[in-house]
Amino acid sequence: MKNMGRTGAWTLGAAGMLGLAAAGYAVARRRTTVSTLPQDTAADSTVNLLAEGYTFISSRCRRFTSDVFETRLLFAHAICTMGEEAARMFYVPERFTRRGAIPFTAVKLLQDHGSVQMLEGDAHRHRKDRFLSLTSPERSRELVALFESLWRAAVPAWSRADRILLQHEVRQLLCRAVCAWAGVPLDERDVAQRTREFTAMIDNAGAIGPRNWLAIGQRARTERWIRGVIEAVRRGTLEVPEACAASAWASYRGPDGALLDANTAAVELINVLRPTIAVASYITFAALALHRFPDTRRMIDTGSDEELHAFVQEVRRFYPFFPAVGGLVRQPFEWNGHRFAEGEWVLLDIHGTNHDARTWDIPDAFRPDRFRGREANAFAPVAQGGGDVRNGHRCPGEGITLDLMKAGVRLLTRTMQYAVPPQNLHVDLSIMPALPSRFTIAHVRPIA
Repeated sequence: MKNMGRTGAWTLGAAGMLGLAAAGYAVARRRTTVSTLPQDTAADSTVNLLAEGYTFISSRCRRFTSDVFETRLLFAHAICTMGEEAARMFYVPERFTRRGAIPFTAVKLLQDHGSVQMLEGDAHRHRKDRFLSLTSPERSRELVALFESLWRAAVPAWSRADRILLQHEVRQLLCRAVCAWAGVPLDERDVAQRTREFTAMIDNAGAIGPRNWLAIGQRARTERWIRGVIEAVRRGTLEVPEACAASAWASYRGPDGALLDANTAAVELINVLRPTIAVASYITFAALALHRFPDTRRMIDTGSDEELHAFVQEVRRFYPFFPAVGGLVRQPFEWNGHRFAEGEWVLLDIHGTNHDARTWDIPDAFRPDRFRGREANAFAPVAQGGGDVRNGHRCPGEGITLDLMKAGVRLLTRTMQYAVPPQNLHVDLSIMPALPSRFTIAHVRPIA
């Protein structure tokens, strides 16, 4: 079976389609209404999902000339949607719940029970406000400064190596940076081990069998470590800056005024650390784009911050990251001529929405200029969710993702020279995640 892991760059939403399928999510939900939607003719489309990956939903929407159709995945009835209007439907606050829409194995690795993603209503908004306080522009600049300093310090060592795996190196840099920024003590001897633990959560959430079980064991080790940090801050034996994430979660009180238990506080602190490390995937895709589309590199070398912003936005739109996001209907509603019943399982195709020709001119071309002067749209692209970040399930760390990506591109283009040796750079959309994780660079030299 293909690798069905997934990444989670500051996305508090959505284990999504791949986790639901690969983890064996087999709770069948029966239709409670007569449907007029197009029907996928297969008795069960799980095998097709595994074979087609990111194109599973969009290919059927094109076939049916419809933004929505019905299918069955692992014997569960599912409604699949794509497009900007579908995103507007999906991200209406309180319309869907993520609770029960994500398999245990994915929940355990990516969010864990009791996290903000499992909450709804006022409890969700109250907890989300704490995340938003940690992702302000000022706090983002502090994290970016740490990351840039660590990158520059690593370049001499990279220059002495024959080749380096970019994603591997960037993950370690981000692990060091985010732990220092969050107030989490990290001994240099432990960097590689802690990075492996976070990577296991990211890459194996959708896996089945031994790989997933091993990752859950590694997650348990991480939770013990971070729970110890929370407890030390509360005892006063670990002094950390008041504004840092470790302090924020150690001191957080819910709407009822009670402190979070240490386990849940540790979970939320991990939900700051892990997604930041996953930004290495986007930075690797940015490096791939710089190599495949050299004109964009020249644009960045001579262009403005607006040009850089357009480039990283196009990386997020163009390259496959999250295939889809799933939710269960909380209250019945009507959309596109269909009545969605309570409890129905709905999947929004993120990759397909980001490649929808109705929204994006020549969507399969890499064109950063499409974002020059583009008016902000909360539903296009939807790389990390859609709608209002405060009231919905849009990722609160999207700004940090963009800032770290911009920093990574600046570092790649302005602080070092390197070569990309011959290698397989094909991005296979049937494999999730579709990242060329073995992306290798060589002959690294610092730019004076």
